[in-house]
This record gives sequence, structure tokens and C-alpha cells, in this order.
Amino acid sequence: MANLSAGNIEQLNALIRECGHQARRMAAESFQVFEKGLEDYVTTVDRLLDEQLARGVTALFPTDDVITEENPNSQQAFANAQGRLWMIDPIDGTEDFIKGGSHYSVMVGLWERGVPQLGWIYAPVFDQLYFGGKQMGLFRLDGTLPQPTVTPLVPQEPASPSRGYCPVIIGDRDVRQYGEAIAQLIPEAQFSSLGSFGLKVMEVIQGRAGIYVYFNRRVKLWDTVGPVALAQAAGLVCCDLEGKPLEFTPEVVDTETLIHRQTIMIGWPVYVETLRSRLQQAVMQKQSR
Repeated sequence: MANLSAGNIEQLNALIRECGHQARRMAAESFQVFEKGLEDYVTTVDRLLDEQLARGVTALFPTDDVITEENPNSQQAFANAQGRLWMIDPIDGTEDFIKGGSHYSVMVGLWERGVPQLGWIYAPVFDQLYFGGKQMGLFRLDGTLPQPTVTPLVPQEPASPSRGYCPVIIGDRDVRQYGEAIAQLIPEAQFSSLGSFGLKVMEVIQGRAGIYVYFNRRVKLWDTVGPVALAQAAGLVCCDLEGKPLEFTPEVVDTETLIHRQTIMIGWPVYVETLRSRLQQAVMQKQSR
């Protein structure tokens, strides 16, 4: 199981925050944007930080493999992985970053034997770093204070869903495709969204939403390993529309693209129990048309 020293954690925190500070500085300067695929973008900032994070993590953990979003060659390590894998997303929420938004993050996750173990999500604009896992616990480093301070992060469960209250985080693409069908079956649902996958999960952990749903099967391991490690440590349910636990092994993840084959729901147990079957019905109805 994951076993990091206090020194390792401090060094990793510093590395992630420095890369985040660099991203924020570079956001105010000129940078280039390229299209990797349909509605899938990368910037010169992503590429620079990808290399920087990979070097830093490798220096800290030289016997571990490192997979990064912007280095396709590194991704081959997943198919035959035996030990620990570090997953790096230099800018999660690149579209938000490109538009000058606030809700992008730097993310690192630790995978071991098919299980997300630890995660780091850093929001540069807010100078807040969330990190931890089941064995470590959950923590927040707040850099806005006179001295950067690490404190335990206590998950906040929201009120149960009701006719007047049912906050659901859902991405813009899923709203366009499934929002109308979901609203018909769950009229009490109140949709919201923001850029980073990781920061969406943090909204649920901190009780500002009851569930995060992701149905369009574009998300990859570097998007999910860190956030799911934090979500599971917070006591959230991480499953697909059928209620099956999310899995992170080559049998259920595309080994070439590292895309999840499962749909994704991350939420408080009462929200998953109350909404899952209706969400499943909404998606199936839309897909059958």
C-alpha cells in the first residue's frame, strides 16, 4: 500500500504548488493553444508543466512509473503495471484555463495494483491544495494565509435530496446531451458545473453538491485517480450507472487511450441511492432515440 514519508509529502506539495503558481503567471501571458482532438485542447503551458511535474515526481520516487497526460510514451506503462503508478494532469480544466477562468487545477494521483491510493488537487487561483487518501486522511493546504497552513479537511455532507433541494454537478457536454431527459425524471435536480474534474469532486466532498455525474466517456486515468482517492477517503460512493464500483484496471480501462469505459457517479450515499436508477433511465432513454 502507499507509504509516503512526511518529507515526501512536503516535497510533493511544494512541487505541485510551484507548478500551479507558474500556471497562474503564464495564464496572464501569451501562450499557444492546439487541438488534440474534437473539443480536446492543449496549451504550451500544459506541455511545460507536464515535463516539470514528471521530472519532479521521478526525482522523488525513482523506482515508480510516471504517466502524464501530455507524454503518450509514458502511458504504455499502464498495460503491464505491477507496482505504483503516478498519474499527472498538469492542467485539469484546460478549457477554463484558456478562457481565463478560475476553476482549473494541477492534479497528481497515485495508483497501486488497480486502486487509487492518494490524490492531490491544487487550485492555483485560490491557492488551495487538497490532498490525502484513505490511509493518510484528508487535508487542505491554504496558501492565502500569512503562512501556508495545512489543516485536516472534514467532509461536509449536504442535506438529503428533496423537492426543493437536489444539487447535481454535471459537465456542460452532459447537460447538452442528457440535461432535458434528466430534468424530466428528476425535476428537483439543480444543475451546476465548473471547469476541473477534480474541483467538481471537491464541491461534493465539501457539501456544495450531493453528486457529480459524468456520462460521456471521455475522462482518462489522470483525471480520475487523484479525485477518486480523495472521494473514497471522504466516504463518497464512486460507481457507474449500474451501481458497479469504479474500476481502474486494464480490464475496464482502454489500455491505449486510458479512457474509462464506465460512466461515472461520485456522490454521497443517499444521493446515489436516491438518484441512480432515474439517472440511468434518463441516459438510456436518450441513447435509444
